[in-house]
Amino acid sequence: MNKDFVDALSQVAHERGVTAEELISNFEEALRLAYLRQKGFRQKEVEEEGKGPIVEVHLDPQEGSLEVLEIKRVVETIEDPDKEIELATAQKYDPEVALGEEMEFPVDPEEFSRIAVQIAKQVLTQRLKEAERTRVHNEYKDKEGEVVTGSVARVDNRGNVYVELGRGEALMPQKEQIPTERYYPGQRVKVYLKQVQRSAKGPSLVVSRANEELLRYLLRQEVPEIAEGIVEVKAVAREPGSRSKVAVMSHNPNVDPIGACIGHKGQRIQAVSAELGRERVDIIQWSPNPKEFIRNALSPATVGEIATEAATTEEGKNRAKVVVAKDQHSLAIGKAGQNVRLASKLTNYEIDFEEAEEITDLDAAMLKAAEKEEGVKVSQDAKSRFESLFKEDE
Repeated sequence: MNKDFVDALSQVAHERGVTAEELISNFEEALRLAYLRQKGFRQKEVEEEGKGPIVEVHLDPQEGSLEVLEIKRVVETIEDPDKEIELATAQKYDPEVALGEEMEFPVDPEEFSRIAVQIAKQVLTQRLKEAERTRVHNEYKDKEGEVVTGSVARVDNRGNVYVELGRGEALMPQKEQIPTERYYPGQRVKVYLKQVQRSAKGPSLVVSRANEELLRYLLRQEVPEIAEGIVEVKAVAREPGSRSKVAVMSHNPNVDPIGACIGHKGQRIQAVSAELGRERVDIIQWSPNPKEFIRNALSPATVGEIATEAATTEEGKNRAKVVVAKDQHSLAIGKAGQNVRLASKLTNYEIDFEEAEEITDLDAAMLKAAEKEEGVKVSQDAKSRFESLFKEDE
């Protein structure tokens, strides 16, 4: 073996993303197992049953030399001829050897058969793959739940997208994609690293662009008040590529959370929307009061009285009955039920509507609803004004 071969191993190590020491160690192990296989011992017999001779392989990267040794212990009576040598025989090689000592017997690498070399190649390839899988898993296991940037490697005929993340390749199945987007090789994308697992076939990396956490990440990137903790994102509901609702609150009374997220002339929210394939993002005010939160979540529709009912079992869901005027009913439901569906997901309430007769002064209805729901005391003058409005309508 010459130095050029060792240099070639180092180059392969660099291309595979493993260290030269790892590759040399794997190469030595591959030759060891190939030699044992040539002697008639399978890997399982050697590793689990302890059969076969003790073999050591040493590759010196500096000199480019290879040494294969069989190790045998000197004994009085041989019980395992593969691992032991009789004292009288051992003394023919070294007159000063004593019982219990180990002797090394060099093996000429030229004695390796073509089949043994092929086995060594297979073992080395397998060990390299295992080393690469371990490295990829170790690199990404602490990044699970984070947003990373990658490039699209390929798209298969089932619509699955494979994203190159540097050292590893991740899968983005169809359900984790934004339906309105089209992906092409070389395209740079931000993805949420949803899952990092070990399997028999190697590390499994699953990424997503449909996950709600990607929207949270983009808001942190575009809105300094969120990154600094002044504004908090309390809840997110998404229908990827179509529409999202985000509930926010401010920890500083002087900071408007909705305005901070939208930005000057809508620049901040437009940047978030552009990254998500022009997905519409509605920002609403979060409230600790469930009724007020539901009212805000149903915007742009304006609704009246809201009655809530807590779930009776752990598996059950909270329910809310919302009174809505006829002219607001379709707006509250939204196209194909999208508005109420997102509001329900955002608030964690199943929302049912009760249509009321058309009210000409919706502010009056809102005032009555708030008075009934929250016990708000309304001034007598305000009451009289609203009552007179209803009389005029009659």
